[in-house]
Order: sequence, then structure tokens, then C-alpha cells
Amino acid sequence: MELNLKNPIVFFDLETTGTNISRDRIVEISILKVMPNGDEMSKTRRINPEMPIPAEASSIHGITDEDVKECPRFKDIAKSLSQLIEGCDLAGFNSNRFDIPILVEEFLRAGIDIDLKKRKFVDVQTIFHKKEPRTLSAAYKFYCNEDLTNAHSADADTRATYEVLKAQLDRYPDLSNDINALSEFSTQERFVDFSGRIIYDKNDVEVFNFGKYKGQSVAEVFKKDPSYYSWIMDGDFTLYLKKIVTQIRINLNTPQK
Repeated sequence: MELNLKNPIVFFDLETTGTNISRDRIVEISILKVMPNGDEMSKTRRINPEMPIPAEASSIHGITDEDVKECPRFKDIAKSLSQLIEGCDLAGFNSNRFDIPILVEEFLRAGIDIDLKKRKFVDVQTIFHKKEPRTLSAAYKFYCNEDLTNAHSADADTRATYEVLKAQLDRYPDLSNDINALSEFSTQERFVDFSGRIIYDKNDVEVFNFGKYKGQSVAEVFKKDPSYYSWIMDGDFTLYLKKIVTQIRINLNTPQK
């Protein structure tokens, strides 16, 4: 089944130096852009992460320091990449919890404050786990009846993710072929920041999703414990989270008209 698209959608996969969203960097990005008329455009770029690639990371994706030493830095391609995905919805495999947060961090480091608030995110892994809890390789075998060769290659994983989503639509009649509906189905919580440290509660209030104030309003916490804001700003948290809490704090101190 082909996707029913109102906007272009970008399937993407990242290979990185590790899994720490605030510290680790991208070493390869693969993009498959699908247009509403079905046209496709794909591109894969290796990136110099400006830090050593740990051996344990290289053992998974096969990319070494030597492979990327002459490659562009993320900040060298950030502007053209932001233009490529502008106006597009985004899809990936475990993308809501990893790929999107780390991509936003890289954009912020490059000085590009990309606005994804109006974009829809479809996480094919979440759909898979709700329907058939397994890995991407198993998902590809299950839905497409083929073995996934070159697993953990960004290009192979990106293409497999696209094919799996189309096969999921064929298999599940109750799964709507609509990006808004797929985004809602593949979202487990309503994140305020992409790392999931702050979420919206049932009343659309920003609340902490971690730590001693978990479940409590961010604004109310900052009122009763102003030092908690400083603790976050000085801590090992993502740049995007720090941007969000700063805006909440500014709003808290801005008189309402």
C-alpha cells in the first residue's frame, strides 16, 4: 500500500558515536524523501563528528575515525539539510526517542533553531511494537518476507523502515493511511522536549517526566524551587531541554496582559 500523503515525508536513520543524546554525534545520515505524488529522493552522507568514534559504536555500524576524517562536519551541511526537510513530516525506526532528539541537538550546535512543532512524527518501531514486538530485522522479515542485509547501515535501515511502514498499512486494515493518524498511533507520550524529560499532562500543562519532581508542573516547581532551573542548566541535559525550560521560566516572569 502506498502512503496517503498531504505533505512530503522524510524517512531517515542516523548512525552515531553512541546513544547519549546530549553528548554523542552523528557519523552518518541517510534520508529517503517521499513526495505526495510518490516520487522519491534519497541521499546518504557520512559526517565528521569532531570526536573519536568509540570502538563499540564502530563494531555496530562499521564506521571508523578513518572513514570520516575527510567528511564534512554537521555544521557544514546543516543549512542545506534543514532546507531539504523543511515542510516535511518525519519518520523513522525508534526515531521519536533517539533520531529526532539527536538531530535537533546537532542543528542547535550548528546555530540552526529548526522548528518541528508543526511536523508530524511517525515512529515505525512504535507501530511495530504495538502490533508485533520485535527488532527492525525481524520486522522486515515479518512484513516484507525478506532478510535485511547490511543491517545497521543507515541506507539499508532507512529503506527497510519505509518498506515496513507500507507493509504495515497492507496488513492492518484498522491502521489509517494518514500521516496524522499514524503520528498519533506511534506516539506513546506527548513530549514537550524531544528527550522526553518534560511532557504534557492531560490538561496540556508542562510537567517533569523524571527526577524528584516527576509529574509536577515545571512552572510550579520553578516557583517553589528556583535553584532547580539552575541545576538543569548546569547539568548534562540536551540543549533543546534547556531551551524549553528557559522559555517556561521567561513566561513565568513575564506579566500576563
